[in-house]
Amino acid sequence: MARITVRVQPSHADNTPCDHPVKPSGKPRDPDSGCTGRARYTVLCTTCGPVGEPHRLRVLADPAAATHRGEHRHHTTH
Repeated sequence: MARITVRVQPSHADNTPCDHPVKPSGKPRDPDSGCTGRARYTVLCTTCGPVGEPHRLRVLADPAAATHRGEHRHHTTH
């Protein structure tokens, strides 16, 4: 069985991944980096792809990721 990974990905407003260093406000640390800033967090599953709607706050995305991860555990044990 393949390993299933569920993670939280910071994203720009256009849904592209935001891997740039950002300030706590979400604005880029380097204004010349071309980063538009972090706008949301997307829960990504290696099996299901994006899960649910993107979250504005990481504190909301983390429990959504944990819930989805738990759903996979539930399905593999039954």
